[in-house]
Amino acid sequence: MASKEKKSESVKRGAAESLYINRELSWLAFNERVLLEAADPAVPLLERLKFLMIYQSNLEEFYRVRMGILTHRALLTPDKADPLSGMLPDAQIQEVLRVTREQQSLMESIWKAIREELRANKIEVLDFKKISKVDELMSKKLFGDIKDLLFPKIIEMNQPLPFLWSGEANIIAFLGRSGEQKLAVIPLHRVPSYLTFEIDGNRKIVLTAQLVRHFLPLLLKKETIAQSVILDVTRNADVFLSGVEESEDKDLRQKVSSMLSKRKREMPVRVRIYGKITDQARAMLIKKLRVPERCVFSQSVPFDLSFRSAISGHDSFRYEERKPARELGLKKGEYFSYIEKQDLLMSFPFQSMMPFVDLIYEAADDPEVLSIKITLYRMSGSSKIAAALAYAADRGKDVLCLLELRARFDEQNNIDYSEMLEDAGCRVCYGLPEHKVHSKLCVITRRKGGNLSRITQVGTGNYNEVTGEQYTDLILITANEAAGEEAEATFAALENGQLPPEAHTLWIAPSSFKSRVLELLDREIAKGGEGRVSFKVNAMNNLDVMEKLIECSQAGVQVELFIRGICCLRPGIPGKTDNIVVKSVVGRWLEHSRIYKFGEGEDARMFIGSGDLLNRNLERRVEAFIEVVTPDTREQIDQVLSALRNDREKSRKMLSDGSYVREEGGEGTSSQEALYRYFSTRRVRPDGTLPAKAVPAAAAGAENGSFWQRLRQMLRG
Repeated sequence: MASKEKKSESVKRGAAESLYINRELSWLAFNERVLLEAADPAVPLLERLKFLMIYQSNLEEFYRVRMGILTHRALLTPDKADPLSGMLPDAQIQEVLRVTREQQSLMESIWKAIREELRANKIEVLDFKKISKVDELMSKKLFGDIKDLLFPKIIEMNQPLPFLWSGEANIIAFLGRSGEQKLAVIPLHRVPSYLTFEIDGNRKIVLTAQLVRHFLPLLLKKETIAQSVILDVTRNADVFLSGVEESEDKDLRQKVSSMLSKRKREMPVRVRIYGKITDQARAMLIKKLRVPERCVFSQSVPFDLSFRSAISGHDSFRYEERKPARELGLKKGEYFSYIEKQDLLMSFPFQSMMPFVDLIYEAADDPEVLSIKITLYRMSGSSKIAAALAYAADRGKDVLCLLELRARFDEQNNIDYSEMLEDAGCRVCYGLPEHKVHSKLCVITRRKGGNLSRITQVGTGNYNEVTGEQYTDLILITANEAAGEEAEATFAALENGQLPPEAHTLWIAPSSFKSRVLELLDREIAKGGEGRVSFKVNAMNNLDVMEKLIECSQAGVQVELFIRGICCLRPGIPGKTDNIVVKSVVGRWLEHSRIYKFGEGEDARMFIGSGDLLNRNLERRVEAFIEVVTPDTREQIDQVLSALRNDREKSRKMLSDGSYVREEGGEGTSSQEALYRYFSTRRVRPDGTLPAKAVPAAAAGAENGSFWQRLRQMLRG
């Protein structure tokens, strides 16, 4: 163990700058790729606006979580460096702020271009600095409609500001002609974020925050308004949940509820200001908010762009419709018999999640089914899967729902569902004190003759019908008995508050995930130049895995990494990572599936599951993975990887300096469009015989040999 630690420290010290990228900066680079989709003229207008919304939403969460963590580290362990980049916490904060300001300049230019294009299409976001008389009159009427929902709080200048909730816009007005003796704070959480009206076929969007600021004299009639701004606060969401290990289930719900209340009142990590004020007034606000000047951003882009949902416009404003394929070739009552003959793989959002819901209902109505056990992490607001589980409990099945209450920002939703599921007769438990249960695992147990048989499902994404139409994910359903027994053992351990035992047919983190990945990477290293590795994950920062990938590259193994977001390993470093290619796909849907492939051809081993190559997934979460073994399901996984490697339209390649570039010749190569064509045309046969071939996902260069040949040429060049 000591020699391993010594080796790791040596790699960190000697190659940190050349081999590794800081986690936070890598994430910001991913969010910039999202922002660049908003700038792409090939993306329809309202979709570009959506990417701009996603960029801002992503950044909000980044500041709440990651900047919150860095802020705590800067206070508690200021001299402890990041193990990969060697940066101290404060240096990371400074670099995050610098990169964010650079991206803000790009964001503002993109917003300006989108706004002008909207106006050219008779959709105008009103600018109150240059508003027409007609628009002014209509806006004044709208203000009158919401005026009674506004409650200004006026304070003396020497008094503290009223508490400003995280993520909620407020108007701050300085009152008085001389000395600016008072402040008015007008919270906007009671009013809609935008209003609309139409004149002569022109759609007018009125952003409520700007509307209220413009008509402040009508709200504060007795006051002299010197200046005003729109302001919102982003608060630290890195709140510690202490005492969990001693908690009973009911007490845990109370502790999580208490944590949510505390989170709302944490210190600010970012303040955004819309509108111009004097330097003196700005300094006064910063002092009252107790936030460092460096964490205050003045921006011209509205904080809330949700008005997008109010715009209809031409069909060309949006992506061409792509509905998930509801039909798989099976109907309720045929799933069990099919799965007993063939493993079933499904791909979202190209296929609907409803067949899995049908499987739960089939289990509920089957008199031979004894139990259904499932892990739940994030669920939609009106969950069809929750309804199916409640129905199964009502039909007398033993339904165990392991519901992770600590799914960040979904805690309250999960608390509500835990109560609903208990009321419906389900047994509910909450996982482990020090390990989030992040696995996507379900096992259905039946009595078959005098024996028990099991149907096991392992997935890469949540049981959530809404995100199932927005994220690319995979699930595998199998009747493999060894997998079923290990799934049952996993649930038994979790229900008793224990880490699951080591598994063999399944990989279960933290006991048997990282070790298996490293073992199979060693297998490829032993092959030398004939070794092949293909991973598709959302993020990677684990040092042990990255060191092993470096060994792969040095041994001549060809490594392709499809990593949507954080990638802390630099490819293309001579003698180190020159046999590694890293690509990121950002497109219409959020790439979310996790695939691990070792080798090629019949010798290849393929796995899908719920975890990325982050420290938290490998060491601090319970994750589940399953091997893809049948010819039909393996072909489908190869189609996914083939489409990704042939994508030049929505993928970007990482260079050795950590930057990303779009490769040439991209039009018509979108992996997501190719996979939609492939999976939406797939059908299975109830008798379990293999289906007719679907439309290939990526015909050009799909063969393993031709790809690896091109990859070798690319690496040499």
